[in-house]
Amino acid sequence: MAPDPWLSMYDSTCHIAQEIAEKIQERNRCQRNGENSTKLNVTIRSLLQNLKVKIDQLKDLLLRAISTRQITQLEGDRRQNLVDDLLTRQRQLQASYKNDGTEPDVIRSSLMTGGVKRGVTNPWLLEETEETSGLGFGEIRQQQQRIIEEQDAGLDALSSVLSRQKQMGQEIGNELEEQNEIIDDLTNLVANTDDKLRSQTRHVKMVDKKSTSCGMLVVIVLLLIAIAVVAVWPAH
Repeated sequence: MAPDPWLSMYDSTCHIAQEIAEKIQERNRCQRNGENSTKLNVTIRSLLQNLKVKIDQLKDLLLRAISTRQITQLEGDRRQNLVDDLLTRQRQLQASYKNDGTEPDVIRSSLMTGGVKRGVTNPWLLEETEETSGLGFGEIRQQQQRIIEEQDAGLDALSSVLSRQKQMGQEIGNELEEQNEIIDDLTNLVANTDDKLRSQTRHVKMVDKKSTSCGMLVVIVLLLIAIAVVAVWPAH
Protein backbone atom coordinates (compact mmCIF):
# COMPACT_ATOMS: atom_id res chain seq x y z
CA MET A 1 0.00 0.00 0.00
CA ALA A 2 1.37 3.43 -0.94
CA PRO A 3 2.32 5.68 2.01
CA ASP A 4 -0.17 8.38 2.95
CA PRO A 5 1.16 11.75 1.61
CA TRP A 6 -0.13 13.57 4.69
CA LEU A 7 1.66 11.23 7.09
CA SER A 8 4.85 11.48 5.03
CA MET A 9 4.67 15.28 5.21
CA TYR A 10 3.97 15.07 8.94
CA ASP A 11 7.09 12.93 9.44
CA SER A 12 9.23 15.40 7.50
CA THR A 13 7.77 18.31 9.51
CA CYS A 14 8.62 16.54 12.78
CA HIS A 15 12.14 16.03 11.48
CA ILE A 16 12.43 19.78 10.78
CA ALA A 17 11.26 20.55 14.33
CA GLN A 18 13.87 18.19 15.77
CA GLU A 19 16.55 19.71 13.55
CA ILE A 20 15.63 23.20 14.79
CA ALA A 21 15.96 22.07 18.41
CA GLU A 22 19.38 20.60 17.68
CA LYS A 23 20.49 23.78 15.88
CA ILE A 24 19.38 25.89 18.85
CA GLN A 25 21.46 23.60 21.08
CA GLU A 26 24.46 24.07 18.84
CA ARG A 27 24.01 27.86 18.64
CA ASN A 28 23.83 28.21 22.39
CA ARG A 29 27.00 26.15 22.82
CA CYS A 30 28.79 28.34 20.31
CA GLN A 31 27.71 31.50 22.11
CA ARG A 32 28.86 30.16 25.47
CA ASN A 33 32.22 29.29 23.95
CA GLY A 34 32.52 32.75 22.38
CA GLU A 35 32.20 31.38 18.83
CA ASN A 36 30.38 33.08 15.95
CA SER A 37 26.77 31.84 15.72
CA THR A 38 25.53 34.08 12.86
CA LYS A 39 25.42 31.26 10.34
CA LEU A 40 23.47 29.07 12.75
CA ASN A 41 20.97 31.87 13.41
CA VAL A 42 20.37 32.23 9.68
CA THR A 43 19.87 28.47 9.37
CA ILE A 44 17.47 28.40 12.33
CA ARG A 45 15.40 31.27 10.92
CA SER A 46 15.15 29.48 7.58
CA LEU A 47 14.14 26.22 9.26
CA LEU A 48 11.52 28.00 11.38
CA GLN A 49 10.03 29.54 8.25
CA ASN A 50 10.04 26.14 6.54
CA LEU A 51 8.37 24.62 9.61
CA LYS A 52 5.59 27.22 9.45
CA VAL A 53 5.02 26.53 5.74
CA LYS A 54 4.90 22.78 6.34
CA ILE A 55 2.38 23.12 9.18
CA ASP A 56 0.16 25.35 7.01
CA GLN A 57 0.29 22.74 4.25
CA LEU A 58 -0.62 19.99 6.73
CA LYS A 59 -3.62 22.03 7.91
CA ASP A 60 -4.80 22.64 4.32
CA LEU A 61 -4.39 18.99 3.31
CA LEU A 62 -6.19 17.81 6.46
CA LEU A 63 -9.10 20.19 5.88
CA ARG A 64 -9.41 18.99 2.28
CA ALA A 65 -9.25 15.32 3.31
CA ILE A 66 -11.97 15.81 5.94
CA SER A 67 -14.27 17.86 3.67
CA THR A 68 -14.02 15.28 0.86
CA ARG A 69 -14.33 12.36 3.31
CA GLN A 70 -11.04 10.81 2.25
CA ILE A 71 -10.47 9.86 5.90
CA THR A 72 -12.77 8.95 8.78
CA GLN A 73 -13.81 11.48 11.41
CA LEU A 74 -11.79 9.56 14.00
CA GLU A 75 -8.64 9.75 11.87
CA GLY A 76 -9.35 13.42 11.18
CA ASP A 77 -9.47 14.16 14.91
CA ARG A 78 -6.24 12.22 15.48
CA ARG A 79 -4.44 14.16 12.75
CA GLN A 80 -5.79 17.47 14.06
CA ASN A 81 -4.26 16.65 17.43
CA LEU A 82 -0.93 16.02 15.69
CA VAL A 83 -1.16 19.40 13.94
CA ASP A 84 -2.02 21.14 17.21
CA ASP A 85 1.04 19.53 18.81
CA LEU A 86 3.22 20.77 15.95
CA LEU A 87 1.84 24.30 16.37
CA THR A 88 2.76 24.17 20.07
CA ARG A 89 6.26 22.98 19.19
CA GLN A 90 6.59 25.75 16.62
CA ARG A 91 5.72 28.46 19.17
CA GLN A 92 8.09 27.01 21.74
CA LEU A 93 10.94 26.65 19.26
CA GLN A 94 10.37 30.24 18.19
CA ALA A 95 10.56 31.32 21.84
CA SER A 96 13.72 29.25 22.37
CA TYR A 97 15.31 30.86 19.31
CA LYS A 98 14.56 34.36 20.61
CA ASN A 99 16.16 33.46 23.97
CA ASP A 100 19.50 34.14 22.34
CA GLY A 101 22.36 32.87 24.50
CA THR A 102 20.14 31.84 27.42
CA GLU A 103 21.97 29.65 29.94
CA PRO A 104 22.23 26.75 30.33
CA ASP A 105 22.19 24.95 27.00
CA VAL A 106 18.98 23.35 25.67
CA ILE A 107 20.20 19.90 26.50
CA ARG A 108 18.52 16.68 25.44
CA SER A 109 16.65 16.25 28.74
CA SER A 110 14.97 19.65 28.35
CA LEU A 111 13.98 18.74 24.81
CA MET A 112 12.25 15.57 25.99
CA THR A 113 10.80 16.50 29.41
CA GLY A 114 7.83 18.66 30.25
CA GLY A 115 9.78 21.03 32.52
CA VAL A 116 12.45 23.64 32.02
CA LYS A 117 15.85 24.26 33.58
CA ARG A 118 16.77 27.75 34.75
CA GLY A 119 14.37 29.51 32.39
CA VAL A 120 15.15 27.52 29.23
CA THR A 121 11.97 27.10 27.19
CA ASN A 122 11.15 23.48 26.37
CA PRO A 123 10.31 23.10 22.65
CA TRP A 124 8.73 19.66 23.02
CA LEU A 125 6.57 19.51 26.17
CA LEU A 126 6.88 15.73 26.14
CA GLU A 127 7.60 13.75 29.28
CA GLU A 128 10.51 11.38 28.80
CA THR A 129 9.75 7.83 29.80
CA GLU A 130 11.94 4.84 30.56
CA GLU A 131 11.31 3.63 27.02
CA THR A 132 12.92 6.75 25.50
CA SER A 133 15.62 7.24 28.10
CA GLY A 134 19.03 6.75 26.54
CA LEU A 135 17.70 6.78 22.96
CA GLY A 136 18.96 9.12 20.26
CA PHE A 137 16.73 11.34 18.13
CA GLY A 138 16.78 8.85 15.28
CA GLU A 139 15.75 5.99 17.57
CA ILE A 140 12.99 8.08 19.15
CA ARG A 141 11.78 9.01 15.69
CA GLN A 142 11.65 5.31 14.71
CA GLN A 143 9.74 4.52 17.90
CA GLN A 144 7.23 7.26 17.15
CA GLN A 145 6.86 5.91 13.62
CA ARG A 146 6.14 2.42 14.97
CA ILE A 147 3.50 3.85 17.31
CA ILE A 148 1.87 5.70 14.42
CA GLU A 149 1.91 2.54 12.30
CA GLU A 150 0.30 0.56 15.14
CA GLN A 151 -2.37 3.24 15.48
CA ASP A 152 -2.95 3.18 11.73
CA ALA A 153 -3.28 -0.62 11.84
CA GLY A 154 -5.86 -0.31 14.62
CA LEU A 155 -7.78 2.31 12.64
CA ASP A 156 -7.66 0.09 9.55
CA ALA A 157 -9.09 -2.81 11.55
CA LEU A 158 -11.84 -0.57 12.95
CA SER A 159 -12.59 0.73 9.46
CA SER A 160 -12.83 -2.85 8.19
CA VAL A 161 -15.31 -3.76 10.95
CA LEU A 162 -17.42 -0.68 10.22
CA SER A 163 -17.33 -1.49 6.51
CA ARG A 164 -18.59 -5.03 7.15
CA GLN A 165 -21.35 -3.72 9.40
CA LYS A 166 -22.34 -1.23 6.72
CA GLN A 167 -22.44 -4.01 4.12
CA MET A 168 -24.58 -6.18 6.44
CA GLY A 169 -26.94 -3.25 6.96
CA GLN A 170 -27.26 -2.77 3.21
CA GLU A 171 -27.96 -6.48 2.68
CA ILE A 172 -30.63 -6.43 5.40
CA GLY A 173 -32.14 -3.34 3.79
CA ASN A 174 -32.22 -5.04 0.39
CA GLU A 175 -33.87 -8.12 1.88
CA LEU A 176 -36.50 -5.99 3.59
CA GLU A 177 -37.23 -4.27 0.28
CA GLU A 178 -37.72 -7.67 -1.39
CA GLN A 179 -40.04 -8.78 1.43
CA ASN A 180 -42.02 -5.57 1.09
CA GLU A 181 -42.38 -6.17 -2.65
CA ILE A 182 -43.68 -9.71 -1.98
CA ILE A 183 -46.17 -8.34 0.57
CA ASP A 184 -47.32 -5.72 -1.94
CA ASP A 185 -47.82 -8.43 -4.59
CA LEU A 186 -49.86 -10.54 -2.15
CA THR A 187 -51.97 -7.53 -1.22
CA ASN A 188 -52.71 -6.82 -4.88
CA LEU A 189 -53.55 -10.50 -5.48
CA VAL A 190 -55.95 -10.56 -2.52
CA ALA A 191 -57.58 -7.34 -3.72
CA ASN A 192 -58.02 -8.76 -7.26
CA THR A 193 -59.45 -12.00 -5.88
CA ASP A 194 -61.87 -10.08 -3.69
CA ASP A 195 -63.05 -8.06 -6.72
CA LYS A 196 -63.61 -11.27 -8.68
CA LEU A 197 -65.58 -12.83 -5.83
CA ARG A 198 -67.79 -9.78 -5.57
CA SER A 199 -68.39 -9.87 -9.33
CA GLN A 200 -69.24 -13.57 -9.29
CA THR A 201 -71.59 -13.06 -6.31
CA ARG A 202 -73.50 -10.34 -8.17
CA HIS A 203 -73.73 -12.60 -11.22
CA VAL A 204 -75.10 -15.50 -9.17
CA LYS A 205 -77.69 -13.21 -7.59
CA MET A 206 -78.80 -12.02 -11.01
CA VAL A 207 -79.10 -15.62 -12.30
CA ASP A 208 -81.02 -16.66 -9.18
CA LYS A 209 -83.38 -13.73 -9.62
CA LYS A 210 -84.00 -14.61 -13.26
CA SER A 211 -84.54 -18.28 -12.36
CA THR A 212 -87.16 -17.32 -9.76
CA SER A 213 -89.04 -15.11 -12.22
CA CYS A 214 -89.06 -17.87 -14.87
CA GLY A 215 -90.42 -20.43 -12.38
CA MET A 216 -93.29 -18.17 -11.38
CA LEU A 217 -94.16 -17.65 -15.05
CA VAL A 218 -94.29 -21.42 -15.61
CA VAL A 219 -96.61 -21.85 -12.61
CA ILE A 220 -98.95 -19.14 -13.90
CA VAL A 221 -99.09 -20.74 -17.34
CA LEU A 222 -99.87 -24.13 -15.82
CA LEU A 223 -102.65 -22.60 -13.69
CA LEU A 224 -104.18 -20.94 -16.74
CA ILE A 225 -104.12 -24.22 -18.64
CA ALA A 226 -105.73 -25.98 -15.72
CA ILE A 227 -108.49 -23.37 -15.53
CA ALA A 228 -109.09 -23.66 -19.24
CA VAL A 229 -109.35 -27.44 -19.01
CA VAL A 230 -111.83 -27.25 -16.16
CA ALA A 231 -113.87 -24.70 -17.99
CA VAL A 232 -114.09 -26.85 -21.11
CA TRP A 233 -114.66 -30.17 -19.34
CA PRO A 234 -118.47 -29.77 -18.57
CA ALA A 235 -119.20 -29.02 -22.16
CA HIS A 236 -118.32 -32.57 -23.05
